Amino acid sequence: MAGGGSARGHWLQWAVRLVLIAWAVADPGSSLPVRAQDTNLTCSDFQTSGIFQDNQLQVQFLLFTFQNRNCGQVIDWGNAESIGDSPFNSTRDTKILIHGFRALGTKPSWIDDMVDALLGATDANVVAVDWVSGSTAKYNQAVENIPRLSGEVAELIKHLLELGVTEESLHLIGISLGAHAAGLVGQMFGGRIGHITGLDPAGYKFKKAPPEERLDPGDAMFVEAIHTDTDSFGISIPVGHVDYFINGGRDQPGCPSVRHLYGFVICDHMRSVSMYISAVRGICSFTGFPCPTYKEFLGGQCVSCAGSSHASCPRIAREDILANPRTQIISQEAQVFLMTTAKEPFCAHHMLLVFSLPEPRDSTLTIEIELKSETSSSKTKISIAGGHLEGRAVLAHSAPLCEIQMAVLRYPGSILSFWRGKTEIRGTFCVSEMPLGDRAERRCLPQTVMLSGNSRHSYNLQTAGRPGGHSDPWEEN
Repeated sequence: MAGGGSARGHWLQWAVRLVLIAWAVADPGSSLPVRAQDTNLTCSDFQTSGIFQDNQLQVQFLLFTFQNRNCGQVIDWGNAESIGDSPFNSTRDTKILIHGFRALGTKPSWIDDMVDALLGATDANVVAVDWVSGSTAKYNQAVENIPRLSGEVAELIKHLLELGVTEESLHLIGISLGAHAAGLVGQMFGGRIGHITGLDPAGYKFKKAPPEERLDPGDAMFVEAIHTDTDSFGISIPVGHVDYFINGGRDQPGCPSVRHLYGFVICDHMRSVSMYISAVRGICSFTGFPCPTYKEFLGGQCVSCAGSSHASCPRIAREDILANPRTQIISQEAQVFLMTTAKEPFCAHHMLLVFSLPEPRDSTLTIEIELKSETSSSKTKISIAGGHLEGRAVLAHSAPLCEIQMAVLRYPGSILSFWRGKTEIRGTFCVSEMPLGDRAERRCLPQTVMLSGNSRHSYNLQTAGRPGGHSDPWEEN
């Protein structure tokens, strides 16, 4: 979203408003306090706004802890008693959630799930920042409100520090515009905040902004960003110590195509939030592989963690980072890639597929490959360039390699190969679960594969092993 005044940009803003009308009914939020059951706390919810209101910034902070995980208590940094009378515990880690643009002024639908996931993973203070009134309807006005919003969050943090909270124990989690607000807060504290997570940081108005006006690695001891919509609402440039580009950072599997309004407008953008919640809950281990480009990653050129700038490939929401970000500081920023499945919780196992020819061919050939487990299947293609002996591809599958039952291969051939009478290819085929290493699960078909033009050939991977008498196809280039 680089063109500020483009017709497409205006269309997208209006499309967001239309799409979220349903959310206004399903998740309206409330500013009316209610009493928490079996406690002395007063529960509050997000305030609501509207598309015809004036976008005046009003900020409230809602505290959730293990004791009141379903009851947000308003805390006021200007009133010491409001914090002192709350379940806030300065010896615990503190996580601050900052939402992004709210087209129709509704409560973010993901807030409750995020709070529940964070408190289910660790005994922490979770503070949800409600700035709905200043983030509604007019995107440009919401962007202009970011510095003031960041100042409000910084004031809260200053008071928490006076209560004994340490800067290292602070973890800011910002979604879209909220990611850049978190960055500005971190900048106000000289980058000493422990951890910032940006979930698909907003791109419009920020892609060309200098580092001091957006999320940047210098904003915290550890900054990570998860990119899922770089061709629309999300920023396409790296902004952290580690930047996860999910499925290349765009066009998430399972999201409707451009022909469907909902998918085009919001599905890709919000995938980062759903994935992060799955990772925090421990449902999935989302491992990123450092690689120069997504094309090289898909081509099987970045299949191990050895030799990267990390001791191991980074994982989203890994517990050791959350517990002690100082130990995770790295000397070099890295962009990493990973793939997911199309259905929630989006867990995937990465498979390296290798097809090797006994001798090179004159022209490029393509082999279609499908892996099947009991409940799912996944497909990809391997291309072997003319003059080369080997082709590689990386495939995401919902099941681990030990549960994959069949490999189906097809050589579609070409008109040229048909007229030349070269409608068959022979070679060896192997599959390995990534990352590659001494303990990596590997399966190779024990016999030479012969593929004839346009026919599908199925092979049982459950009985496959490591063939002898062949050069090792798993040595990295």
